[in-house]
Amino acid sequence: MLAVDGRVVEVGRGLRAPDDAIVLDARGLRVVPGLIDCHVHVNAATADLASLSRWPASYTTAHAARLMRDMLHRGFTTVRDTGGADFGLARAQAEGLLDGPRIVFGGKALSQTGGHGDGRSSGEQAYEDPCHHLGLGRVVDGVDAVRVAARDELRKGAHHIKVMAGGGVASPTDRIDSTQYSMDELRAIVDEAHAANRYVAAHAYTARSVNRALEAGVRTIEHGNLIDDRSVSLLLSSGAFLVPTLVTYWALQDEGRTFGLPEDSWRKVAEVLDAGLGALERAFRAGVRIAYGSDLLGGMQRHQSREFRIRAEVQPPAEVLRSATTVAADLLGMAGEIGVIAPGAHADLLLVDGDPLTDAGPLSTPDTHVRTVVQAGTIVER
Repeated sequence: MLAVDGRVVEVGRGLRAPDDAIVLDARGLRVVPGLIDCHVHVNAATADLASLSRWPASYTTAHAARLMRDMLHRGFTTVRDTGGADFGLARAQAEGLLDGPRIVFGGKALSQTGGHGDGRSSGEQAYEDPCHHLGLGRVVDGVDAVRVAARDELRKGAHHIKVMAGGGVASPTDRIDSTQYSMDELRAIVDEAHAANRYVAAHAYTARSVNRALEAGVRTIEHGNLIDDRSVSLLLSSGAFLVPTLVTYWALQDEGRTFGLPEDSWRKVAEVLDAGLGALERAFRAGVRIAYGSDLLGGMQRHQSREFRIRAEVQPPAEVLRSATTVAADLLGMAGEIGVIAPGAHADLLLVDGDPLTDAGPLSTPDTHVRTVVQAGTIVER
């Protein structure tokens, strides 16, 4: 492979490198496209998400820079941030002001009052601002208000809109089995995204919340641990993507409280932990498009690559790799630009000790098996 100015220009045997080229010797190693994680929160330096709204922006950014650098060194050259990252972080990375994966961001996730993005405890008072910004999201209610909020995130450069369509773990007052937002509100958000040639990603666990979101026109389902046969049918008929995030539940159960997850939230982990693999297997066997996601918080983000090994319990390793390369690129609307090593693509690649097509181990243990990381033609880890 020959790369010039950050892009691949030739692939094949017998290539002639310019005299001033940097040459990598990949003998005995596998060359893999740079990895893509479709569900991260680069600002989530703690599992106590409600506390993030009280952090100074400078402090949050410093943490994000460290988390992003670590992601890149694991081999993730592109990530989709599904709540928290903004234009400033994405531009800083693009301009080389900080090391990290290129960021495709959705801005602040939209949450109803008392929804997954509302970090207030039951005893706290109502917000004076009806569009209050809280950590990774913003609380907004009503058809007109969600239209304004979606337009505002799009104005700020969001590549997609994230909506909390059901209950979550790291939120204090909702239940996992709740549905969130009315169908009119969901459709209004989808309409605004489509008007801007963008799409909506929906946080949803239960079949009821997943199915409502898909019927409203969302393009990606985040998590989906409790889907049913109708969910699978809707995913297939709409061409939507499923983005499981199995590693986060394993990490939250083992380490969540250590890294700030409140006790009440920790107790909700069991409701979704065991069902995740079954949902993944159901979707995979049906032919649903499945992309790679991790959704880890705080110090648990170091487990990002473990998702490869977890998914390999029900998927062939080659399929897991596709979920983090070609399928993920398709989800992001960047097919041919990332997730492949081909002329015209960004020169993102890994040199791996082992064969990720037959064994999930090498990519799940990057510290020992990912020997070199190249992003846009620049060696960032060797």
